[in-house]
Amino acid sequence: MKQKKTLLTLIVILILFAFVYGANQFLDPYKMRILNLCAIYVILGLSMNLINGFTGLFSLGHAGFMAVGAYTTAILTMPDVVKTQNFFMVPMIKPLDTMHVPFFFALLIGGIVSGVIGYLIGAPALRLRGDYLAIATLGFAEIIRVVFTNIQSVTNGALGLKGIPVSANIWWTFGAALVTLLFIGSLINSSYGRAFKAIREDEIAAESMGISLFKHKVIAFTIGAFFAGIGGGLLGSLLGTIDPLMFRFLLTFNILLIVILGGMGSMTGTIIAAFIITIGGEALRFLDESMTIGSLVIPGISGMRMVVFSALLMMVVLFFNRGIMGTKEITWDSIAAKFSKKSLAKGGDKQ
Repeated sequence: MKQKKTLLTLIVILILFAFVYGANQFLDPYKMRILNLCAIYVILGLSMNLINGFTGLFSLGHAGFMAVGAYTTAILTMPDVVKTQNFFMVPMIKPLDTMHVPFFFALLIGGIVSGVIGYLIGAPALRLRGDYLAIATLGFAEIIRVVFTNIQSVTNGALGLKGIPVSANIWWTFGAALVTLLFIGSLINSSYGRAFKAIREDEIAAESMGISLFKHKVIAFTIGAFFAGIGGGLLGSLLGTIDPLMFRFLLTFNILLIVILGGMGSMTGTIIAAFIITIGGEALRFLDESMTIGSLVIPGISGMRMVVFSALLMMVVLFFNRGIMGTKEITWDSIAAKFSKKSLAKGGDKQ
């Protein structure tokens, strides 16, 4: 049975590669940009769900970790000439002004630096709970953004960085999303994952069973920060430009929306919600523009798209108050159980 599941998983991965290849060949740049954003939001949603959904912490610091990853990746991949053009007011400090590494290593270093920052923030902050932890992590994210705005010789301050090499493409974004899914999926199904869920359900009971609350919370927080940094690095490389205003609380709110809509503690729900929110937001863009129905001309109202989109999301949340998937996952076992139930319903024998 285990070999059959492995074979089916490999087939799904091959289908995903075929989809990515087909999209890369036939879709226009606009649709490709949306697909890339979907994959990046999958990474960000899964990393936040590891902290908020599976471990039961309430962290709002994702935008800060993304900023660390995005700036680190951008600084390490920008050519010397572009750095000189960007830092025309205050020269960039040495040795960063001449430092550059291949995109893969820059992305990895961005994730590691973000993870280290996450550890340093998480070690003192994770002694707090609930709303207090949310306020503390939100405050740390704002501190990171303000610091980035003011260290002009490293980040170019409020002017941001332009001309970042556009290395991220659909292969990078979907490949990183797949690695994130496999890694977090393996982690959740390990003894660490069971400890995370135990902490989420009841901290006192988990501690009485010998689970170290501090150790497991810090592990979840650091890994979540690492993948947030990877997502931030990919986003910066995809857009080609970043500045501190990109990494405000609104960005964290969008990721939190994906986690809540998909289901706190469901990787499948996170993936579905990331695609729904990213594609849905773009599909309703026509509401901001004027429309002509016969002889009737309806003038466009700027912001109408977000009003309708928010109303639709509220309706979904009202019907699915625990998210689309709750804490359920689509696994090979759940699919097999579904088919066996259908067979029994048609008069099949349980044996």
